[in-house]
Parts: sequence; structure tokens; C-alpha cells
Amino acid sequence: MISLSLLLLILPLVFSVITGFLSGKNARASAMAGALINLVVAGYAFTQFEANTSYQFAFLSDWIPSIRAKFHIGIDGINLLLILLTNLLLPVIIYTVKHEDSNRSGLYYGLILFMQFALLGVFMALDALLYYIFWELALIPIYLILLGFSSQPDFKTFVKFFIYTLAGSLFMFIAILYVYIKAPGGNFSIDNFYNNHLSEQEQVWVFLGFFIAYAIKIPIIPFHTWQPDTYTKASTPGTMLLSGVMLKMGTFSLLRWLLPVAPLALATVTPVVIILCIIGIVYGSIIAIRQKNIKTLFAYSSLAHVGLISAGVFALNADGFNGALIQMFNHGIIIVGLFLIAEIIYTRTETYHISELGGIRNEAPTLAFTFLIIILASVALPLTNGFVGEFLLLNGVFQYNQWMAVVGGTTVILSATYMLRMYQRTMLGLDRDYTKTILDLGTVEKIMVLGLVLIIIVTGIWPSILLDPIKPAVENLLNIIKIVQ
Repeated sequence: MISLSLLLLILPLVFSVITGFLSGKNARASAMAGALINLVVAGYAFTQFEANTSYQFAFLSDWIPSIRAKFHIGIDGINLLLILLTNLLLPVIIYTVKHEDSNRSGLYYGLILFMQFALLGVFMALDALLYYIFWELALIPIYLILLGFSSQPDFKTFVKFFIYTLAGSLFMFIAILYVYIKAPGGNFSIDNFYNNHLSEQEQVWVFLGFFIAYAIKIPIIPFHTWQPDTYTKASTPGTMLLSGVMLKMGTFSLLRWLLPVAPLALATVTPVVIILCIIGIVYGSIIAIRQKNIKTLFAYSSLAHVGLISAGVFALNADGFNGALIQMFNHGIIIVGLFLIAEIIYTRTETYHISELGGIRNEAPTLAFTFLIIILASVALPLTNGFVGEFLLLNGVFQYNQWMAVVGGTTVILSATYMLRMYQRTMLGLDRDYTKTILDLGTVEKIMVLGLVLIIIVTGIWPSILLDPIKPAVENLLNIIKIVQ
């Protein structure tokens, strides 16, 4: 019987190839079918997952025997929620594609599915070389999506993103090779990397190699300069892929590969990294207040929220780790919901500029109501999914340093300021004369938006759905770090 993890990996690749040879509505139908089938498989894996410390649904096979690299993938509490998130968001991302009648639509949908394949490979890889290859593969489709399918592609902006990410990956590759050469096991297995026996000084350099790659992907200040322009100028599906899933490659990898591989370096580097994360929280929030474009505002808001996730990781305690994992999932749902609403608004008004919007609630009450719920989740209102994750993260940072938690907590106040003000100006405010009629949510739009809203409410009221499966893996990860230290 085929492993569930292998099935989750193969299906997007197969549908990517099939879809790439189709066009128009056939390509769209193929892509959506592939995304929904994989979502069913991911949902089944989630329901069958047992909360323990082992890798489940694993697949292991010889890959490159000469260097002892293996094709090893599996699911545990560290990657479970991100696998579910990736598959939950793909149907929404595919729906937002506006090239269904183009001869190139098959290529567009095929690239999105190939991106899904690479992302799931990053999350499930248990061999360092395999992980690195999936990491690099993820860059190819997103770059082609940004450059080839944005309405007004900005070559300079997208090349900057490509060069930043590729350069960071090279530092990580050097670190991987160094651990491979120095570790006593002489292979790329995750267990061998965890038990590398490197000195503290060696681990500091390994830490920096990995961290540069992750700090660019997340991004963490000062490696963030590619993000706002890329999010703003990319097509909405590209922005959703970047913000909803791809940046999670970095935050996830902090837990999976960085901390347990270089724990002896943490005493030296952790204070500096947390300070950078806190600066990012405040900086992103303050800059977001000044934005006049909805997509740019959401980009800086994302910078602030992932800064808090990263700070929670480096707090090095159970609340920080649990909060980081659950908030990666929650942030993906919320930010994709925000960009989906932004796209729906744009299709009706042909603008993203806040000053040119207003009075939409009068014509589209369902749109306005669901937008409000997603915004309230973004500002961490209790009984929404955003509250649970941010509470755990702030509590984790508080255990590390009280004053850093106080400063980091400003993200809640500042996000409420700019998000609610933006809502008031776009949904309420004065009625505007638009070139198109403001229609309320259509049937398919309701399915997509209400599906995200339902997840926000259910996981906000019942967070144990997400927390219970990940707790044993978090405790095991903490024990690994402590034992090695």
C-alpha cells in the first residue's frame, strides 16, 4: 500500500504535468480537481494522525547510494499543520487565477501545482539533501508565476526577490555540506544532522548559514526589503502563494532544521535574533499604518505577524513553539483570506487604493461582513484563530523576556489601528461612483470566503483541534535541543 506522504507528494506532480498540456477551462478544471483530491488525502492523513513523537506515513528508499542520500519523507507534529494548510489553500489560490481563457492557462495552473509539490516536499523531507532540492525547486515556479503572469510585471522587483532567495539558499547549502562532511554518520539523514557533534564555534557558523536563508524567506529585518514590493506587484495567486505558504518554509525550517542542528549556537545568537524579530514587529506595524494600497498594507502587516512567530520560536519554550506552529497555520488562513477579499474588491472597483474606495457595505453586505471577521482574526480578537496563536506566542516571549513581550505586544494594538481604519474607509465611509456595479459575493466566492471564515471561527473556539496533535512533537523537539546543549 502506498504511503500517504508519498501520495500527497505524487498527486500534485502528476496533475501539474497533466494540466500543463491543457488550456482554458479544461486546465482550470484539472487543476481544481487535483487540488481537491489532494485536500481529501491531506484531510484523511490529519484525521488518522496519532499524537506522538514518531514520523508517520513515512516513505524511505535509497536515492543516491554513493553519498548515502535517501528519499525519506514523513509526517509528524512539526509539519502536520503546514501540510494541511498547503492543501487547504490551493483551491482558493487556483480560484483566483484570471487566465482561464488564455492559451497559457495550463502553464499557469501547472506551475501552481508544481509549487504545491515542492512546498510539500520541503515540509515532509527527512533527508537534508532532499530538503535542499525541494527548497530550490520551490523557487522556480513562483518566479515564473511572478514574472509571466502578473498584470504589470516588474522585472526589477521580481529579479530582486529571485536573487535574494537564491543567494540565501547558497549559504544554507554550504552549511548542509559542512554538517554532512563533519557529522560522524556520514549521511544526510535528519537524525545524523541532529547528532552532528560539532563544536560551539562550528555550530555558530552553521547557524548563520541556515539562518540567512530562512531570514530572507520569512522575512526578518534587515532581509525583508524584497517583500513589500513583491507582494504588491505580484498577481493575487502569486501573492497568496508567497504569503500564505511559501514564507512558512522559513518559519517551519527554524524548528525542523535550524534549532536542533545548531543548539550550541543559541546562547550566542538568540538575543540578537529576537531583537531583530521585535524590531520587525514594530517596524512592520508602523509602516502599515501609512499605507494607501490595500495589498501593501497587508504585506507590512504580514511582516509584523511573522516577526512575532519568529520571536516565539527563539523564545525556546513550549508556548513559543506551540504558538509558532499554530500561528503559521492561522496566519496562512488569515492572510490568504485578506488577499482574496482584496482581489474581489479589485474585480468590482478596479482599484486597490484605500482613498478611492468607500461605501461598499451598502451594496455588498456579505462581502463586508466576511471581510470584518477576517480582519478581527488578524487583530487577534478572542474566539478567532488569531487570538490563540498570538496569546501563546506572547506568553512564550514573556517567559524569555518580559519587556520584549511588552514591545512585541504592540502588534495587537497597532494592527487593530490600521486594519480597522482601513475597513472603515473601504467598506463604510462615503459612497463612491465606480466604473462597475458593486455586486455582492457570488456562489463560488461565498464558498471560498465562508470556508476560510468557518476555519477561523472553529479553530478559534476549539483550538485543541490544532494543538493536541502537535504537542508531543514540540516536547520532543525541546528535549532534543536541551539534550544536545
